[in-house]
Amino acid sequence: MVKKVAKSWSSEIQKVIFTHVLLIGLPAIFYGYLLLSGWALVGPRAFVLTLFLLNAVMIIIESSNAMFRRFAAHRRQFNRPSEQTLNQVKAWMGVGGAEYPYPLEPVPRCSFLVAAYLPNEQSIIVETLRHLLSHIERPAGGLEIILAYNTPVDLPIEAELHQLAQHHAELTILRVEGSRSKAENINAALDIATGEIACVLDADHHPGSDCFRRAWHWIAQGYDVVQGRNVIRNHGENFLSQNIAIEFEQLYGISHAAKSFLTDSSIFGGSNGYWRMSVLKQIRFNPSRLTEDIDASLRTLLNGYKILHDRSIVTSELAPTSLKTFWFQRKRWAHGWLEVSLLYQRRLWRSPYFNSWQKLYWTYLLYYCESFALISLQLLPVLLAFLLVPGAVSEQMRVYFLVAGGLSIFSGIYQILAAAKIASRRYPLAYYLKHVLFLPVYVTLKNSIAIVAIYDYLNGENTWVVTPRDAQPQKRYRLKQG
Repeated sequence: MVKKVAKSWSSEIQKVIFTHVLLIGLPAIFYGYLLLSGWALVGPRAFVLTLFLLNAVMIIIESSNAMFRRFAAHRRQFNRPSEQTLNQVKAWMGVGGAEYPYPLEPVPRCSFLVAAYLPNEQSIIVETLRHLLSHIERPAGGLEIILAYNTPVDLPIEAELHQLAQHHAELTILRVEGSRSKAENINAALDIATGEIACVLDADHHPGSDCFRRAWHWIAQGYDVVQGRNVIRNHGENFLSQNIAIEFEQLYGISHAAKSFLTDSSIFGGSNGYWRMSVLKQIRFNPSRLTEDIDASLRTLLNGYKILHDRSIVTSELAPTSLKTFWFQRKRWAHGWLEVSLLYQRRLWRSPYFNSWQKLYWTYLLYYCESFALISLQLLPVLLAFLLVPGAVSEQMRVYFLVAGGLSIFSGIYQILAAAKIASRRYPLAYYLKHVLFLPVYVTLKNSIAIVAIYDYLNGENTWVVTPRDAQPQKRYRLKQG
Protein backbone atom coordinates (compact mmCIF):
# COMPACT_ATOMS: atom_id res chain seq x y z
CA MET A 1 0.00 0.00 0.00
CA VAL A 2 2.78 2.43 0.90
CA LYS A 3 4.57 1.59 -2.35
CA LYS A 4 1.41 2.40 -4.29
CA VAL A 5 1.13 5.79 -2.61
CA ALA A 6 4.81 6.53 -3.29
CA LYS A 7 4.32 5.54 -6.90
CA SER A 8 1.25 7.78 -7.19
CA TRP A 9 3.23 10.70 -5.72
CA SER A 10 5.92 10.20 -8.36
CA SER A 11 3.17 10.16 -10.98
CA GLU A 12 1.84 13.47 -9.66
CA ILE A 13 5.24 15.10 -10.08
CA GLN A 14 5.41 13.84 -13.65
CA LYS A 15 1.97 15.31 -14.32
CA VAL A 16 3.05 18.69 -12.96
CA ILE A 17 6.10 18.75 -15.22
CA PHE A 18 4.15 17.65 -18.28
CA THR A 19 1.21 20.04 -17.83
CA HIS A 20 3.37 23.06 -17.05
CA VAL A 21 5.72 22.46 -19.97
CA LEU A 22 2.63 22.10 -22.14
CA LEU A 23 0.90 25.20 -20.78
CA ILE A 24 3.91 27.48 -20.28
CA GLY A 25 6.85 26.37 -22.39
CA LEU A 26 5.11 25.73 -25.71
CA PRO A 27 2.91 28.87 -25.57
CA ALA A 28 5.99 30.97 -24.69
CA ILE A 29 7.77 29.74 -27.82
CA PHE A 30 4.63 30.34 -29.89
CA TYR A 31 4.11 33.88 -28.51
CA GLY A 32 7.78 34.65 -29.07
CA TYR A 33 7.48 33.56 -32.70
CA LEU A 34 4.42 35.78 -33.15
CA LEU A 35 6.22 38.77 -31.62
CA LEU A 36 9.19 38.24 -33.89
CA SER A 37 6.74 38.11 -36.80
CA GLY A 38 5.35 41.52 -35.90
CA TRP A 39 2.25 40.56 -33.91
CA ALA A 40 1.60 42.81 -30.88
CA LEU A 41 -0.29 40.19 -28.84
CA VAL A 42 -2.40 42.95 -27.31
CA GLY A 43 -5.48 40.69 -27.11
CA PRO A 44 -3.97 37.77 -25.12
CA ARG A 45 -2.13 40.12 -22.77
CA ALA A 46 -5.15 42.32 -22.13
CA PHE A 47 -7.42 39.29 -21.64
CA VAL A 48 -5.24 37.64 -19.03
CA LEU A 49 -4.56 40.91 -17.19
CA THR A 50 -8.27 41.74 -17.18
CA LEU A 51 -9.03 38.40 -15.52
CA PHE A 52 -6.47 39.17 -12.83
CA LEU A 53 -8.05 42.58 -12.39
CA LEU A 54 -11.60 41.20 -12.11
CA ASN A 55 -10.49 38.55 -9.64
CA ALA A 56 -8.78 41.18 -7.50
CA VAL A 57 -11.86 43.41 -7.53
CA MET A 58 -14.08 40.50 -6.49
CA ILE A 59 -11.74 39.63 -3.60
CA ILE A 60 -11.79 43.23 -2.40
CA ILE A 61 -15.60 43.39 -2.59
CA GLU A 62 -16.02 40.12 -0.71
CA SER A 63 -13.47 41.09 1.95
CA SER A 64 -15.09 44.48 2.54
CA ASN A 65 -18.56 42.97 2.68
CA ALA A 66 -17.60 40.16 5.06
CA MET A 67 -16.02 42.48 7.63
CA PHE A 68 -19.48 43.37 8.91
CA ARG A 69 -20.67 41.30 11.83
CA ARG A 70 -23.57 39.15 10.69
CA PHE A 71 -24.92 36.11 12.44
CA ALA A 72 -27.93 34.93 14.38
CA ALA A 73 -28.63 37.20 17.34
CA HIS A 74 -31.46 38.80 19.25
CA ARG A 75 -32.83 41.97 17.68
CA ARG A 76 -31.04 45.08 18.97
CA GLN A 77 -32.67 48.31 20.01
CA PHE A 78 -31.15 51.41 18.38
CA ASN A 79 -31.76 54.46 20.54
CA ARG A 80 -29.51 57.13 19.04
CA PRO A 81 -30.34 58.60 15.60
CA SER A 82 -26.78 57.91 14.44
CA GLU A 83 -27.19 54.19 15.25
CA GLN A 84 -30.51 54.06 13.41
CA THR A 85 -28.96 55.74 10.36
CA LEU A 86 -26.00 53.39 10.37
CA ASN A 87 -28.33 50.40 10.66
CA GLN A 88 -30.38 51.65 7.70
CA VAL A 89 -27.21 51.98 5.61
CA LYS A 90 -26.18 48.45 6.56
CA ALA A 91 -29.65 47.13 5.67
CA TRP A 92 -29.39 48.83 2.27
CA MET A 93 -26.07 47.01 1.74
CA GLY A 94 -27.69 43.69 2.64
CA VAL A 95 -26.12 43.60 6.11
CA GLY A 96 -29.14 42.50 8.07
CA GLY A 97 -28.40 39.03 9.35
CA ALA A 98 -28.58 39.94 13.02
CA GLU A 99 -31.88 41.78 12.46
CA TYR A 100 -33.94 38.67 11.86
CA PRO A 101 -36.32 38.10 14.78
CA TYR A 102 -35.15 35.29 16.99
CA PRO A 103 -37.49 32.27 16.85
CA LEU A 104 -39.70 31.85 19.87
CA GLU A 105 -40.16 28.12 19.41
CA PRO A 106 -37.73 25.86 21.32
CA VAL A 107 -35.09 23.97 19.34
CA PRO A 108 -36.63 20.71 18.07
CA ARG A 109 -35.03 17.28 18.14
CA CYS A 110 -31.60 17.31 16.46
CA SER A 111 -29.32 14.65 15.02
CA PHE A 112 -25.55 14.52 14.56
CA LEU A 113 -24.67 12.33 11.57
CA VAL A 114 -20.97 11.50 11.95
CA ALA A 115 -19.26 9.74 9.05
CA ALA A 116 -16.01 7.80 9.47
CA TYR A 117 -13.74 5.44 7.60
CA LEU A 118 -12.73 3.64 10.77
CA PRO A 119 -9.25 2.30 9.89
CA ASN A 120 -8.21 5.87 9.17
CA GLU A 121 -9.98 7.55 12.09
CA GLN A 122 -9.94 5.05 14.93
CA SER A 123 -7.44 7.19 16.85
CA ILE A 124 -9.72 10.26 16.92
CA ILE A 125 -13.31 9.04 16.77
CA VAL A 126 -13.78 8.39 20.49
CA GLU A 127 -12.53 11.90 21.30
CA THR A 128 -15.03 13.36 18.82
CA LEU A 129 -17.95 11.37 20.23
CA ARG A 130 -17.06 12.33 23.81
CA HIS A 131 -16.96 15.97 22.71
CA LEU A 132 -20.45 15.71 21.21
CA LEU A 133 -21.78 13.91 24.28
CA SER A 134 -20.35 16.32 26.85
CA HIS A 135 -20.02 19.75 25.22
CA ILE A 136 -23.15 20.24 23.12
CA GLU A 137 -26.23 22.02 24.49
CA ARG A 138 -29.16 19.62 24.56
CA PRO A 139 -32.04 20.90 22.39
CA ALA A 140 -35.45 21.01 24.04
CA GLY A 141 -36.63 18.33 21.62
CA GLY A 142 -33.73 16.01 22.39
CA LEU A 143 -30.46 14.96 20.74
CA GLU A 144 -29.25 11.85 18.95
CA ILE A 145 -25.75 11.05 17.69
CA ILE A 146 -25.32 8.48 14.93
CA LEU A 147 -21.83 7.28 14.06
CA ALA A 148 -22.07 5.74 10.59
CA TYR A 149 -18.80 4.07 9.67
CA ASN A 150 -17.32 1.56 7.29
CA THR A 151 -14.34 -0.71 7.71
CA PRO A 152 -13.07 -3.64 5.62
CA VAL A 153 -11.97 -5.55 8.73
CA ASP A 154 -13.08 -5.84 12.34
CA LEU A 155 -11.20 -3.48 14.63
CA PRO A 156 -10.71 -3.49 18.45
CA ILE A 157 -11.98 0.11 18.62
CA GLU A 158 -15.48 -1.11 17.69
CA ALA A 159 -15.89 -2.75 21.10
CA GLU A 160 -15.02 0.55 22.80
CA LEU A 161 -17.54 2.37 20.61
CA HIS A 162 -20.35 -0.04 21.52
CA GLN A 163 -19.40 0.21 25.20
CA LEU A 164 -19.65 4.01 24.95
CA ALA A 165 -23.09 3.67 23.36
CA GLN A 166 -24.26 1.45 26.25
CA HIS A 167 -23.58 4.35 28.64
CA HIS A 168 -25.20 7.00 26.47
CA ALA A 169 -28.69 6.31 25.15
CA GLU A 170 -28.46 9.14 22.60
CA LEU A 171 -25.49 7.47 20.82
CA THR A 172 -26.06 4.94 18.03
CA ILE A 173 -23.21 2.98 16.44
CA LEU A 174 -23.96 2.00 12.84
CA ARG A 175 -21.56 -0.09 10.79
CA VAL A 176 -22.48 0.32 7.12
CA GLU A 177 -21.62 -2.94 5.41
CA GLY A 178 -20.47 -2.64 1.81
CA SER A 179 -19.93 1.09 2.05
CA ARG A 180 -16.90 2.64 0.36
CA SER A 181 -17.67 6.33 0.88
CA LYS A 182 -18.80 9.03 3.25
CA ALA A 183 -21.89 9.52 1.09
CA GLU A 184 -23.03 5.92 1.63
CA ASN A 185 -22.40 6.20 5.38
CA ILE A 186 -24.49 9.36 5.72
CA ASN A 187 -27.27 7.95 3.54
CA ALA A 188 -27.44 4.91 5.82
CA ALA A 189 -27.61 7.16 8.89
CA LEU A 190 -30.49 9.10 7.30
CA ASP A 191 -32.55 5.91 7.17
CA ILE A 192 -32.65 5.72 10.98
CA ALA A 193 -32.32 9.40 11.99
CA THR A 194 -35.27 10.89 13.90
CA GLY A 195 -34.35 14.56 14.35
CA GLU A 196 -35.92 17.56 12.61
CA ILE A 197 -32.46 19.11 12.14
CA ALA A 198 -29.47 17.08 10.98
CA CYS A 199 -25.86 18.16 11.36
CA VAL A 200 -23.45 16.33 9.05
CA LEU A 201 -19.99 15.97 10.60
CA ASP A 202 -16.65 14.49 9.62
CA ALA A 203 -14.96 12.35 12.24
CA ASP A 204 -12.41 15.02 13.23
CA HIS A 205 -14.88 17.88 13.81
CA HIS A 206 -15.63 19.39 17.22
CA PRO A 207 -18.53 21.89 16.91
CA GLY A 208 -19.33 24.67 19.38
CA SER A 209 -21.78 24.03 22.20
CA ASP A 210 -24.49 26.36 20.83
CA CYS A 211 -24.38 25.08 17.24
CA PHE A 212 -27.96 23.85 17.03
CA ARG A 213 -29.40 26.94 18.72
CA ARG A 214 -27.68 29.20 16.19
CA ALA A 215 -28.63 27.01 13.24
CA TRP A 216 -32.26 26.86 14.40
CA HIS A 217 -32.37 30.67 14.27
CA TRP A 218 -32.11 30.52 10.47
CA ILE A 219 -34.02 27.30 9.82
CA ALA A 220 -36.97 28.76 11.72
CA GLN A 221 -36.82 31.76 9.34
CA GLY A 222 -37.25 29.51 6.31
CA TYR A 223 -33.71 28.50 5.37
CA ASP A 224 -33.16 24.82 4.65
CA VAL A 225 -29.40 24.46 5.16
CA VAL A 226 -27.05 26.47 7.36
CA GLN A 227 -23.32 26.06 6.79
CA GLY A 228 -21.08 26.92 9.72
CA ARG A 229 -17.47 28.02 9.94
CA ASN A 230 -14.61 25.50 9.96
CA VAL A 231 -11.37 26.39 11.72
CA ILE A 232 -8.12 24.47 12.14
CA ARG A 233 -7.52 22.85 15.52
CA ASN A 234 -3.94 21.65 14.92
CA HIS A 235 -2.75 24.97 13.46
CA GLY A 236 0.42 25.01 15.53
CA GLU A 237 1.74 21.69 14.27
CA ASN A 238 3.91 22.97 11.41
CA PHE A 239 4.31 25.64 8.73
CA LEU A 240 1.72 24.06 6.43
CA SER A 241 -0.99 23.81 9.08
CA GLN A 242 -0.38 27.46 10.01
CA ASN A 243 -1.00 28.54 6.41
CA ILE A 244 -4.09 26.36 6.11
CA ALA A 245 -5.45 27.92 9.31
CA ILE A 246 -5.20 31.42 7.85
CA GLU A 247 -6.57 30.20 4.50
CA PHE A 248 -9.62 28.72 6.29
CA GLU A 249 -10.24 32.05 8.03
CA GLN A 250 -10.29 33.62 4.57
CA LEU A 251 -12.45 30.87 3.09
CA TYR A 252 -15.09 30.46 5.80
CA GLY A 253 -14.83 33.90 7.39
CA ILE A 254 -14.81 35.92 4.16
CA SER A 255 -15.47 34.06 0.88
CA HIS A 256 -18.38 31.87 1.99
CA ALA A 257 -19.77 34.56 4.26
CA ALA A 258 -19.70 37.25 1.56
CA LYS A 259 -21.23 34.88 -0.98
CA SER A 260 -24.12 34.27 1.39
CA PHE A 261 -24.60 37.96 2.20
CA LEU A 262 -24.27 39.19 -1.39
CA THR A 263 -26.46 36.58 -3.08
CA ASP A 264 -28.54 35.01 -0.31
CA SER A 265 -27.16 31.60 -1.29
CA SER A 266 -24.22 29.50 -0.23
CA ILE A 267 -22.78 25.99 -0.29
CA PHE A 268 -22.73 23.06 2.07
CA GLY A 269 -19.05 22.43 2.79
CA GLY A 270 -19.18 18.75 3.71
CA SER A 271 -19.20 19.14 7.49
CA ASN A 272 -20.67 21.47 10.12
CA GLY A 273 -23.73 21.84 7.90
CA TYR A 274 -27.20 21.93 9.50
CA TRP A 275 -30.04 20.62 7.36
CA ARG A 276 -33.78 20.53 7.64
CA MET A 277 -34.06 16.74 7.93
CA SER A 278 -36.89 16.44 5.41
CA VAL A 279 -34.75 18.25 2.80
CA LEU A 280 -31.66 16.14 3.45
CA LYS A 281 -33.64 12.93 3.18
CA GLN A 282 -34.86 14.11 -0.21
CA ILE A 283 -31.46 15.30 -1.50
CA ARG A 284 -29.20 12.62 0.04
CA PHE A 285 -25.62 12.19 -1.22
CA ASN A 286 -24.31 10.73 -4.45
CA PRO A 287 -21.49 8.18 -3.85
CA SER A 288 -20.27 8.57 -7.44
CA ARG A 289 -19.18 12.19 -6.93
CA LEU A 290 -15.68 13.14 -5.77
CA THR A 291 -17.14 16.07 -3.83
CA GLU A 292 -20.52 14.82 -2.73
CA ASP A 293 -21.05 17.98 -0.66
CA ILE A 294 -20.83 20.41 -3.59
CA ASP A 295 -22.98 18.09 -5.69
CA ALA A 296 -25.61 18.06 -2.93
CA SER A 297 -25.36 21.86 -2.62
CA LEU A 298 -26.19 22.42 -6.29
CA ARG A 299 -29.02 19.90 -6.27
CA THR A 300 -30.41 21.57 -3.15
CA LEU A 301 -30.38 25.02 -4.75
CA LEU A 302 -31.74 23.71 -8.07
CA ASN A 303 -34.69 22.25 -6.14
CA GLY A 304 -35.55 25.68 -4.78
CA TYR A 305 -34.18 25.26 -1.26
CA LYS A 306 -32.14 27.95 0.48
CA ILE A 307 -28.61 27.67 1.93
CA LEU A 308 -27.08 30.25 4.26
CA HIS A 309 -23.61 30.63 5.75
CA ASP A 310 -23.32 31.64 9.41
CA ARG A 311 -19.71 32.08 10.46
CA SER A 312 -20.64 32.21 14.15
CA ILE A 313 -21.39 28.46 14.12
CA VAL A 314 -17.83 27.25 14.61
CA THR A 315 -16.31 23.80 14.46
CA SER A 316 -12.65 22.83 14.64
CA GLU A 317 -11.03 20.23 12.40
CA LEU A 318 -7.62 18.75 11.64
CA ALA A 319 -5.56 20.12 8.74
CA PRO A 320 -3.20 18.03 6.60
CA THR A 321 0.33 18.24 7.95
CA SER A 322 2.27 16.93 4.96
CA LEU A 323 2.55 18.14 1.38
CA LYS A 324 1.44 14.76 0.02
CA THR A 325 -1.73 14.74 2.10
CA PHE A 326 -2.47 18.36 1.22
CA TRP A 327 -1.89 17.68 -2.47
CA PHE A 328 -4.26 14.72 -2.74
CA GLN A 329 -6.95 16.41 -0.63
CA ARG A 330 -6.94 19.59 -2.70
CA LYS A 331 -6.77 17.67 -5.98
CA ARG A 332 -9.94 15.84 -5.03
CA TRP A 333 -11.60 19.16 -4.21
CA ALA A 334 -10.53 20.71 -7.52
CA HIS A 335 -11.54 17.61 -9.49
CA GLY A 336 -14.92 17.53 -7.76
CA TRP A 337 -15.58 21.24 -8.37
CA LEU A 338 -14.83 20.77 -12.08
CA GLU A 339 -17.12 17.75 -12.25
CA VAL A 340 -19.99 19.63 -10.60
CA SER A 341 -19.39 22.77 -12.68
CA LEU A 342 -19.68 20.91 -15.97
CA LEU A 343 -22.67 18.93 -14.74
CA TYR A 344 -24.86 21.70 -13.30
CA GLN A 345 -23.86 25.07 -14.79
CA ARG A 346 -26.32 24.99 -17.70
CA ARG A 347 -29.12 23.76 -15.45
CA LEU A 348 -28.36 26.67 -13.14
CA TRP A 349 -28.76 29.17 -16.00
CA ARG A 350 -32.19 27.74 -16.81
CA SER A 351 -33.38 27.42 -13.21
CA PRO A 352 -36.33 29.58 -12.10
CA TYR A 353 -35.00 29.52 -8.53
CA PHE A 354 -31.97 31.71 -9.31
CA ASN A 355 -32.25 35.42 -10.04
CA SER A 356 -29.94 37.11 -12.55
CA TRP A 357 -27.44 38.19 -9.91
CA GLN A 358 -27.25 34.69 -8.41
CA LYS A 359 -26.77 33.14 -11.87
CA LEU A 360 -23.93 35.56 -12.59
CA TYR A 361 -22.28 34.95 -9.22
CA TRP A 362 -22.55 31.16 -9.46
CA THR A 363 -21.11 31.29 -12.96
CA TYR A 364 -18.19 33.16 -11.44
CA LEU A 365 -17.84 30.45 -8.77
CA LEU A 366 -18.22 27.43 -11.04
CA TYR A 367 -16.73 28.33 -14.41
CA TYR A 368 -14.54 31.35 -13.75
CA CYS A 369 -12.88 30.20 -10.51
CA GLU A 370 -12.38 26.69 -11.83
CA SER A 371 -10.75 27.88 -15.06
CA PHE A 372 -8.75 30.70 -13.45
CA ALA A 373 -5.76 28.45 -12.75
CA LEU A 374 -5.51 27.56 -16.43
CA ILE A 375 -6.05 31.07 -17.77
CA SER A 376 -3.88 32.89 -15.24
CA LEU A 377 -1.02 30.54 -16.06
CA GLN A 378 -0.95 32.05 -19.54
CA LEU A 379 0.49 35.23 -18.07
CA LEU A 380 3.82 33.43 -17.69
CA PRO A 381 4.32 32.47 -21.36
CA VAL A 382 3.36 36.00 -22.41
CA LEU A 383 5.96 37.46 -20.04
CA LEU A 384 8.57 34.93 -21.18
CA ALA A 385 7.89 35.88 -24.78
CA PHE A 386 8.46 39.54 -23.97
CA LEU A 387 11.78 38.66 -22.35
CA LEU A 388 12.75 36.84 -25.54
CA VAL A 389 11.73 39.86 -27.65
CA PRO A 390 12.88 43.08 -25.89
CA GLY A 391 10.89 46.22 -26.64
CA ALA A 392 7.68 44.35 -27.50
CA VAL A 393 5.72 45.87 -24.59
CA SER A 394 4.01 49.20 -25.22
CA GLU A 395 3.86 51.87 -22.52
CA GLN A 396 0.08 51.47 -22.20
CA MET A 397 0.37 47.74 -21.71
CA ARG A 398 3.13 48.22 -19.17
CA VAL A 399 0.89 50.56 -17.14
CA TYR A 400 -2.03 48.13 -17.38
CA PHE A 401 0.22 45.31 -16.20
CA LEU A 402 1.35 47.36 -13.18
CA VAL A 403 -2.24 48.26 -12.29
CA ALA A 404 -3.58 44.70 -12.63
CA GLY A 405 -0.56 43.15 -10.93
CA GLY A 406 -0.50 45.70 -8.15
CA LEU A 407 -4.21 45.35 -7.45
CA SER A 408 -3.91 41.55 -7.42
CA ILE A 409 -1.15 41.73 -4.81
CA PHE A 410 -3.11 44.28 -2.78
CA SER A 411 -6.30 42.18 -2.86
CA GLY A 412 -4.49 39.14 -1.46
CA ILE A 413 -2.97 41.15 1.39
CA TYR A 414 -6.27 42.98 1.99
CA GLN A 415 -8.11 39.68 2.31
CA ILE A 416 -5.58 38.42 4.84
CA LEU A 417 -5.94 41.64 6.88
CA ALA A 418 -9.73 41.31 6.74
CA ALA A 419 -9.43 37.69 7.87
CA ALA A 420 -7.29 38.82 10.81
CA LYS A 421 -10.01 41.29 11.81
CA ILE A 422 -12.86 38.78 11.81
CA ALA A 423 -10.86 35.65 12.72
CA SER A 424 -12.61 33.15 14.95
CA ARG A 425 -9.64 33.04 17.31
CA ARG A 426 -6.52 35.07 18.01
CA TYR A 427 -3.64 33.62 16.00
CA PRO A 428 -0.01 34.70 16.46
CA LEU A 429 0.95 37.66 14.28
CA ALA A 430 3.69 35.48 12.78
CA TYR A 431 1.01 33.29 11.12
CA TYR A 432 -0.27 36.23 9.09
CA LEU A 433 3.21 37.50 8.21
CA LYS A 434 4.27 34.05 7.02
CA HIS A 435 1.11 33.68 4.99
CA VAL A 436 1.63 37.05 3.29
CA LEU A 437 5.22 36.19 2.40
CA PHE A 438 4.37 32.67 1.33
CA LEU A 439 1.21 33.67 -0.56
CA PRO A 440 2.71 33.65 -4.12
CA VAL A 441 4.13 30.16 -3.56
CA TYR A 442 0.93 28.96 -1.89
CA VAL A 443 -1.28 30.24 -4.71
CA THR A 444 1.07 28.74 -7.32
CA LEU A 445 0.94 25.39 -5.49
CA LYS A 446 -2.87 25.38 -5.45
CA ASN A 447 -3.02 26.39 -9.11
CA SER A 448 -0.67 23.52 -9.98
CA ILE A 449 -2.93 21.11 -8.10
CA ALA A 450 -5.97 22.45 -9.96
CA ILE A 451 -4.24 21.98 -13.32
CA VAL A 452 -3.31 18.38 -12.51
CA ALA A 453 -6.92 17.80 -11.42
CA ILE A 454 -8.13 19.04 -14.82
CA TYR A 455 -5.59 16.75 -16.49
CA ASP A 456 -6.88 13.77 -14.48
CA TYR A 457 -10.48 14.64 -15.31
CA LEU A 458 -9.73 14.76 -19.04
CA ASN A 459 -7.99 11.38 -18.74
CA GLY A 460 -10.88 9.79 -16.87
CA GLU A 461 -8.86 9.34 -13.67
CA ASN A 462 -11.21 9.30 -10.67
CA THR A 463 -9.22 7.65 -7.87
CA TRP A 464 -8.71 9.51 -4.63
CA VAL A 465 -6.59 9.14 -1.52
CA VAL A 466 -8.07 9.11 1.99
CA THR A 467 -6.87 12.09 4.02
CA PRO A 468 -4.99 10.41 6.90
CA ARG A 469 -5.77 11.41 10.49
CA ASP A 470 -2.69 9.72 11.93
CA ALA A 471 0.32 7.71 10.78
CA GLN A 472 -1.76 5.04 9.04
CA PRO A 473 -0.88 4.34 5.38
CA GLN A 474 -3.01 6.16 2.84
CA LYS A 475 -5.69 4.19 1.04
CA ARG A 476 -6.76 4.84 -2.55
CA TYR A 477 -10.36 4.54 -3.74
CA ARG A 478 -12.05 4.50 -7.11
CA LEU A 479 -15.50 6.00 -7.16
CA LYS A 480 -18.54 4.02 -8.17
CA GLN A 481 -19.98 4.96 -11.52
CA GLY A 482 -23.59 6.01 -11.63
